[in-house]
Amino acid sequence: MRQSLIMGNWKMNGSRESAKSLATAIMAGLKEGDTGIAACVPYVYLADLQELTANSPLAVGAQNVADQESGAYTGEISSTMLKELGCEYALVGHSERRSYYGDTDESVATRFCEAQKNGVTPVLCIGETLEEREANKTFDVVNTQLDAVIEKAGIEALKNSVIAYEPVWAIGTGVTASDEQAQEVHKAIRERIAAKDQTIAESIQILYGGSMKPANAKGLLAMADIDGGLIGGASLDAESFLAIYQSV
Repeated sequence: MRQSLIMGNWKMNGSRESAKSLATAIMAGLKEGDTGIAACVPYVYLADLQELTANSPLAVGAQNVADQESGAYTGEISSTMLKELGCEYALVGHSERRSYYGDTDESVATRFCEAQKNGVTPVLCIGETLEEREANKTFDVVNTQLDAVIEKAGIEALKNSVIAYEPVWAIGTGVTASDEQAQEVHKAIRERIAAKDQTIAESIQILYGGSMKPANAKGLLAMADIDGGLIGGASLDAESFLAIYQSV
């Protein structure tokens, strides 16, 4: 049976003190033995939070990772730097990175490989825009984004990774895919992987990343192929985030 994972994405929010306060409040709601909970935080708070969460079930991740090991890449943060800080996860290919900063399927695949090479678990974000969904291109888009990583890294690389399906039309809009809509895409992703390796398909965690909240979490998480959530806005409130975690 797959382990569930509830992962927060704090995006570009907070201050040093508010980040510590939020992490402390989340940890206060966890008990010994809890697993499958993480927060992807701004780079500048990673060291503080890694120290703060060292003896807690709360894992810490980054929101991106460089597509290079080292060198003259001003402004980038490498996977070796993340690993040195004890970072367990790194998002790659988040829709905001694709939309605003020009991340391509190819560069996302390279970031995926760089993270994995140095012991950071990549969380591959894939999903379609509203225009693509209305044009019935959802599965074409998702398959292309997934295949780019498989072609570069190999199907075996998915053993040590997480996938997050995030319909772009449901991020920060207040609109959420129905339980059935989300399950349909999650199932298709798993079947796509199963065509190459059934064992990996059965074990890989596929998270839903489209405006999951306490009110809709239970229904989404009850779906057979939804293994958790990549939580945006609701992860900035400890009570809401913990409510989603407790819905698993």
